[in-house]
Amino acid sequence: MGAPRSPFLTRLAPEDPRWGAARASRGLEYDVDEAPARVRKVVAMIRVMVVDDHPMWRAAVVRDLDQAGFDVVAEAGAGDEALRRAEAVRPEVVVLDLQIPVLGGVEVTRRLVEADSGVRVLILSASGEQSDVLAAVKAGAAGYLVKSASREEFVDAVRRTAEGDAVFTPGLAGLVLGEFRRLSGASRVAEPVAPQLTERETEVLRLVAKGLSYKDIAERLVLSHRTIQNHVQNTLRKLQLHNRVELVRYALESGLDGSDDDAGDTGASGHVRHAP
Repeated sequence: MGAPRSPFLTRLAPEDPRWGAARASRGLEYDVDEAPARVRKVVAMIRVMVVDDHPMWRAAVVRDLDQAGFDVVAEAGAGDEALRRAEAVRPEVVVLDLQIPVLGGVEVTRRLVEADSGVRVLILSASGEQSDVLAAVKAGAAGYLVKSASREEFVDAVRRTAEGDAVFTPGLAGLVLGEFRRLSGASRVAEPVAPQLTERETEVLRLVAKGLSYKDIAERLVLSHRTIQNHVQNTLRKLQLHNRVELVRYALESGLDGSDDDAGDTGASGHVRHAP
């Protein structure tokens, strides 16, 4: 008997009249099983490790990732096992449950990110509690998805996490940004020596701080997705940061999340200096 299908692993068949509406309502660019060959080739290059202590659930997650074309390079059911295998296989994305034996998901996230700043941890948990979400993000998680998400949402979240997006279940992104604002307000000190960012990099940074995805930023600025990624990577390098979560926190601490930049003003409220 195969592993049971959970709500987030269930998908509508393309011939189902609800399929198109469901895909559109989630803002998906394509269905993973109907993706063109060029998209599936890109997805197949993404190395993923799955960590969950329930074997049937883990097997179902792995199966869905395999069917979507991802390269699942390792599985683990406990924290210590996950750390050993991650060191051996060097995944790009780790799909990690919080409630795992030996160390726990938060500590595993912290150690994974400390050992490899390039790894991106996507939490996949049954819990949507504020304390769990914030603990995971503070430990370095790049995103947080609850297990009630659909299969398409999950697969899209893994792809976007690999691309550098911060992916959260609807409602959780605002929680994370709110906490960062609270922390930045409590810890803000005298203006530091600011790195030299271009006006475009600062503009992108502001939109990142607002929680926009790379796709949304690209559409707003009429630029390609790749160009936005390049701006973010350049900004990370200049600021000596490691991931998008750290970048959002920096932007909030620098006052770059203001709502007065829709008209294109990117230099008034933040501490980041523009390069001449």
